[in-house]
Amino acid sequence: MTFANIALLITAFTTALIAGLFYAYSCSVNAGLGKLPDAGYLAAMQSINREILNPLFYMSFMGTLLLLPLSAWLQYSHPAPMRFYLLLAATLVYAIGTFGVTIMGNVPLNNALDGFNIQAASPELISQQRSLFEKPWNQLHSIRTIANAIALILVLLACLVKQDGMKAL
Repeated sequence: MTFANIALLITAFTTALIAGLFYAYSCSVNAGLGKLPDAGYLAAMQSINREILNPLFYMSFMGTLLLLPLSAWLQYSHPAPMRFYLLLAATLVYAIGTFGVTIMGNVPLNNALDGFNIQAASPELISQQRSLFEKPWNQLHSIRTIANAIALILVLLACLVKQDGMKAL
């Protein structure tokens, strides 16, 4: 197995980890949190948003952002093969739809929520804060989840296509 193919497998793995995280969050965590009263919802989201910032998450989330273009580059030859184009497309979808949406959308919402003092707020202010946070955050989360799923499908297709007349991985 070549270094390029090992990198491709690691890329598929990290892409799948983040896709699975976002998918599971959409299917279970968001539904459970949605049933909480306003103060409980905000407190839970503050806690989750703080705890997700850990080395394991960063390795897979940032690792995918680095590994996708690396894998595309390692698969490039002239003329460019289909595997390269699939990985290039996966790179763009992940960089814009997953990473970009997270950094430009979810993170600012998370930061604003982190600065909100639940204990000092009135029930009306707590309800207003939830309204400002929950729907936009969930919409952005849906976008990044779908983008990550598309990126994963593209990476998996790249693993399956033949490269230079050789058998696929």
